[in-house]
Amino acid sequence: MQISTVAVIGGLGKTGGRVAERLEARGIAVRAVSRSTTPNFDWQDRGTWHQALEGTSAAYVTFQPDLAVAWAADAIAALAKAAIDASVKHIVLLSGRGEDGAILSEARLRAAGVDYTVLRASWFNQNFSEGAFVDGLLRGKLALPAGDVPEPFVDADDLADAAVECLINPRHRNQTYELTGPRALTFREAVAEIALVSRRSIGYETLPIDAFIAEMTAFGLPQAATDLLHELFTQVLDGRNSPVMDGVSQILGRQPKDFSDYANQTAATGIWSIQS
Repeated sequence: MQISTVAVIGGLGKTGGRVAERLEARGIAVRAVSRSTTPNFDWQDRGTWHQALEGTSAAYVTFQPDLAVAWAADAIAALAKAAIDASVKHIVLLSGRGEDGAILSEARLRAAGVDYTVLRASWFNQNFSEGAFVDGLLRGKLALPAGDVPEPFVDADDLADAAVECLINPRHRNQTYELTGPRALTFREAVAEIALVSRRSIGYETLPIDAFIAEMTAFGLPQAATDLLHELFTQVLDGRNSPVMDGVSQILGRQPKDFSDYANQTAATGIWSIQS
C-alpha cells in the first residue's frame, strides 16, 4: 500500500508527538489530531472522527484515558468502522500489557476487518520525566502503591520508532507485539538510579493502594480516574507483566534503550534538578 497521509490520534501526546515527528522527518504527510487541533478529534464526540480520518491511508491510535476503561472496546470498534468508511487501510494501536480491557479492545479491532498492528507497551521511562512522577522526584520522595514487583520500563522513543516502522513496513500488518525495555526494575530501583545520576537524595515509599486513592481523591481526581489508577496499580502491576519481551528487537532489529541510559540522558537536561 502506498502511504499518503497518516492520521496520528493523540498527536500531541507522549508517543503521538514522537510518531508525528518521525513520520515528518521521513517526508510522510501527517495529520496529528486531538481535542485541541483543527480538525479536532474527541473520543467522546464521534462526530469529529470522520473529518480527522478522511483522506488518510493509515492511523496511529492512542486512546484516552486508557484502554482499561469500560467503554474503550466499543469506542475502538466504532473507530475501526469509521476508519474503514474513510478508506483507512491500516491502524497501529497503542495498547497496554496485561489489561483485560485492552485485550477486549484489541479483539474488537481485529474483528473489524481493517489491517492492524497492536503494540502492547510496558510503563514508559518518560513517566518519570514527562508525567505524573516528576513532582514527587523534585520533592525528594516518590510515593506510589507499587512494591517490589519489577516492571521492564520501555522508552517512548523506542515505542515511537517501532510504531513508525509498523506504519511503513507491510510485514508488520496483522501482528501483535509486546514492547518492553531490556531489563525489569522495581519502582524503588528506578528511583535509585535517577537519584544517582541526578546527584540528589530521592527516596521511594510504597503506599497502600487505599491510601493512594484517598490522596488522589483529595487532590480532586474524579472517581473514574481513581478507579483507573486502582486497576493499573493492582492488576497491571501484579507481576504478570514483569517478563522482558522482544517486541522492540523484532520490529527494529536492535535492542531497546536501557533505563540507565534513559536516566543519564534525561538527567543531563536538568529536569530532575532543584532550581536555586
